Amino acid sequence: MKPNPLFNGLYVPLVTPFTNDLRLAPDALARLADEALSAGASGLVALGTTAESATLTAEEKQTVVRICSAACRAHGAPLIVGVGTNDTAAAIKSLRELAATGDVAAALVPAPPYIRPGEAGTLAHFTALAEHGGLPLIVYDIPYRTGQTLSADAIDALGRLPGIVGIKHATGAIDATTMELLGCPPPGFAVLGGDDVVISPLVAAGAHGGIVASANVRTADYAELISLWHLGSAAPARKLGAELARLSAALFAEPNPTVIKGVLHAQDRIPSPAVRMPLLAASTSTVRRAALLANSRVRHASTTDRRCSRWPSRSSGTWRWPLWSGAPARGFAGPTVRRHTLTAAW
Repeated sequence: MKPNPLFNGLYVPLVTPFTNDLRLAPDALARLADEALSAGASGLVALGTTAESATLTAEEKQTVVRICSAACRAHGAPLIVGVGTNDTAAAIKSLRELAATGDVAAALVPAPPYIRPGEAGTLAHFTALAEHGGLPLIVYDIPYRTGQTLSADAIDALGRLPGIVGIKHATGAIDATTMELLGCPPPGFAVLGGDDVVISPLVAAGAHGGIVASANVRTADYAELISLWHLGSAAPARKLGAELARLSAALFAEPNPTVIKGVLHAQDRIPSPAVRMPLLAASTSTVRRAALLANSRVRHASTTDRRCSRWPSRSSGTWRWPLWSGAPARGFAGPTVRRHTLTAAW
């Protein structure tokens, strides 16, 4: 029988920063990785959907994994790497290559997308990966991307395989299957929320943590939210959860990770908001709205003040909004949490 879950707390699926001409920005990625872990994330996820992994070259993927591995080693944190393919043999090959590096704690693997092999085929797929891939697996249950839903019985069967250690639950609903899973997960099987807007009620209902794209911004707050629920501090958890749900809704108002990248760029944490096609950059108004929510919570007394002026001021004046993040902005040393200032036109 497997012991208690290996994975709990907050895992941040990092964006992949690009330059304006769409080249990988490795230094910016290294900073984001260090900031997330310094702000309280339990670990990182590389090459997830948020990383635009489908548009990265093989060489770029290796660079991303190498950078994230170095950050996780420095912080003593686990690295999870996304492996998404509907070819079982190719997935096994990718898993073996990752396992050979010795730096990857687990792979995040969706049900085979698009071809919809059915529940029996999906179970056979994951069984083969668990037996031959050489890495612990976290099943990524996201039916609105894969085209098929995993039943409670299928999840239970997967959770009892020795090589499968958890699930990222991103079904778009908290339904009977969700509650059955949270009420009695297989031994040693981590249930990690994957729908950002409802991460608070998922953890309240028993999820061990979450893989939360929104935590690219306000990392410390998302880590605190999960900790509050685990400590049984319901009142502050509900209040913070409602606030972060509004932020997550704003960050997903356009296709992920376009708005997140826009906000990170406004905070001067990545060199460009650029995304690769078929994604298009988020609109200025959407990014502005999300940026204000991303930076609206006062957490501590100011230690550093920095003005950010991505948005043009109007002749009637500008508003300076306190901008907080769970990690330092580029170029600052000192305490993890610090104050900046967002100058935005209203």
